[in-house]
Amino acid sequence: MATNDSINILNSAYLAVEYIDSFLPDNPLQQPFKNAWNYMLDNYTKFQIATWGSLIVHEVSYFLLCVPGFVFQFIPYMQKYKIQQDKPETWEKQWKCFKTLLFNHFFIQLPLICGTYYFTEYFNIPYEWEEMPRWYVLVAQCFGCAVIEDAWHYFLHRLLHHKRIYKYIHKVHHEFVSPFGMQAEYAHPLETLILGTGFFIGIVVFCNHMILLWAWVICRLMETIDVHSGYDVPLNPLHLVPFYAGARFHDFHHMNFIGNYASTFTWWDRIFGTDSQFIAYKEKEKKQQLIMKK
Repeated sequence: MATNDSINILNSAYLAVEYIDSFLPDNPLQQPFKNAWNYMLDNYTKFQIATWGSLIVHEVSYFLLCVPGFVFQFIPYMQKYKIQQDKPETWEKQWKCFKTLLFNHFFIQLPLICGTYYFTEYFNIPYEWEEMPRWYVLVAQCFGCAVIEDAWHYFLHRLLHHKRIYKYIHKVHHEFVSPFGMQAEYAHPLETLILGTGFFIGIVVFCNHMILLWAWVICRLMETIDVHSGYDVPLNPLHLVPFYAGARFHDFHHMNFIGNYASTFTWWDRIFGTDSQFIAYKEKEKKQQLIMKK
C-alpha cells in the first residue's frame, strides 16, 4: 500500500511539472543545442562521444568552475567571504595541486571514462536527440544521483578517517587545511576510486540517456568545487537546494579533520550526530558576533 501511494505521489508530481512546463516559453537555446547534438552524432562515433566527449566535459567543466574561486584571491572585496582568512592560498600549493590533478585525471579517471562506451552499449543507453529526457526529468535524476552519492560518500569517507586507514589514503586530501576549489579532486588514487564509486551508482540506477552522464558530471563538479572553494559567498544559488551543506560546512571538516563527512547534504551527519562540533562552533560564532555588535 505504501509503495502504491509513493508511486501515485510521484506520478502526480510528474504530471504537475509537465503541466507547468507546457505554459513556459520556448527555450531559445534548445534549437542551437539540438543542432549541435545532432551534428555531434553525425560526425563522431559513439565510442568517441562516450570517451573523448566525457573527458572534455569533465576537464572543461572542472577548470571553468574553478575560475571564480581562483579569481577571488586577487579581489580584496571578496576576502571578507573567505572562511579561513588567516590561511591565504599560495602559488606553491596551487601548482602542486594542479600537477596532482593532471595525474589523477589522465591516469586514474581517464581509464575509467574509457569504460563509458561499453556501459552504454551493455545497458542500451540511447544517444539520439528524440529520446533525450525533458529538463525536469534530468533535474530529478541528477538529484537522485546526488542523494545516492551522498550516502555512499558519508559512510566511506567516515571509514577513511579511521585511525588505522587515514594516514595511508585520506591524509593526502587533508594536506590543505584551508581548501580551495581546484583541490576538490586532489586525493590519493585509491580515494579517487573508493569515493568515486558513489558517482557511478546513481548512473546505473537512473541512466536512460547519454546526456545524464554529462549532466551529472557537471552537477557533481559544481557541488564539490563549491564546498571546497573556501568562500561562503552570499546569494549562492546552490543554497536553494534543500539540505545543501555548502562551503562553510565542509570547510569546518578540513579545519578540524573530523565530523561533517557527507559530500552534499546535511542529513546523514545530523542523524549520526557527526555535525555536533560544527553546530557548537556556529553557536560560538553567533555569540561572538553579538558581543562585537554590542
